[in-house]
Amino acid sequence: MPCPALPDGFDFTDPDLLHHRVPLPEFAELRRVEPVCWVPQPAGLAGFQDEGYWAVTRHSDVKYVSTHPELFSSYLNTAIIRFNEHIERDSIDAQRFILLNMDPPEHTRVRQIVQRGFTPRAIRALEQRLRARAHAIVESARAHTGPFDFVTQVACELPLQAIAELIGVPQEDRDKIFDWSNKMIAYDDPEYAITEEVGAESATEIIAYAMNMAADRKRCPAHDIVTQLVAAEGDGNLSSDEFGFFVLMLAVAGNETTRNAITHGMHAFLTHPEQWELYKRQRPATAAEEIVRWATPVAAFQRTATQDTELGGKRIREGDRVGLFYASANHDPDVFDEPDAFDITRDPNPHLGFGGGGPHYCLGKSLAVLEIDLIFNAIADAMPGLTLVEDPRRLRSAWINGVKELRVRMG
Repeated sequence: MPCPALPDGFDFTDPDLLHHRVPLPEFAELRRVEPVCWVPQPAGLAGFQDEGYWAVTRHSDVKYVSTHPELFSSYLNTAIIRFNEHIERDSIDAQRFILLNMDPPEHTRVRQIVQRGFTPRAIRALEQRLRARAHAIVESARAHTGPFDFVTQVACELPLQAIAELIGVPQEDRDKIFDWSNKMIAYDDPEYAITEEVGAESATEIIAYAMNMAADRKRCPAHDIVTQLVAAEGDGNLSSDEFGFFVLMLAVAGNETTRNAITHGMHAFLTHPEQWELYKRQRPATAAEEIVRWATPVAAFQRTATQDTELGGKRIREGDRVGLFYASANHDPDVFDEPDAFDITRDPNPHLGFGGGGPHYCLGKSLAVLEIDLIFNAIADAMPGLTLVEDPRRLRSAWINGVKELRVRMG
């Protein structure tokens, strides 16, 4: 039965909705009256032959689903809540090789290997190079005498450089990764004229590029993370295929999400000037976490029930899809004081912008927080008077809270 708290036909995964706004008022109403709510969809609309999904909007319920993979699977229908309606089921199933879409114990095995690249020591080893890159990016943007696009001139560059540094992509190849990752997530936005087929081809390009890297390191080991992950044989290392899918995940989970967090963060500062003044004076260590809470770059992922169970007073049937709406959880007044306020001193800040805990908690959280800290410190040093020229142009997407363009200028 459709949720009575929503208008007829309302769907949180409608890409036209996120193209214009994050539906915070509707989330608030659901948290109040029906925190687990059935949202009907025509069969095939999202790529799945079912009748809809359960929208989970309360912080505690999102955490519960995230931390019980034995009840709620990422593998059965993947974590992507809405594909293009023309996608074939075989194309959905092929994405099960990505870490994001695995369940334990296979997820546990692969994650234990790839997390070698995200140890505190590994992140510290990147810090000085990324700090220098952050300052170079901002100094280059500062040279503009008129309005410029913050997304392309500032926000996109450091996350791309960080992932490339992490896995050793040569400087001359980094634009390829950026272009391929953009095409992978832009299929819902008609401005980009990217078809599902082009997105799939871009994913194949990334996988092939990474597999070639892996094969090269197996022949000629080097002192880098790729060698650590693939050079030896056996269960303690990744196969070339597994490494390819790992890099595919990094291209979106590490690149696109952090880029959008930085863009949303800059927009938040420019529309909350008192917070920008506070940041420039104090540089609080809590700022990056609040930026991620405020931005919530991944609007939603999904899980699929492995058995009949109960959640939020509702009976969930085996096979039902369950949508985890992180933006709603991150505005839950039961968890956050004044959740609609952008407050860079917020502490504690138990947001779910990096996931709801459990096996799929963001592998690269420390790297993302470092990138956000570095780029905003650089902006505050070199472009403290930045001003907003016009409202952001948002990405049309079913599950990414993305910004295509943010026009700014030097004050």
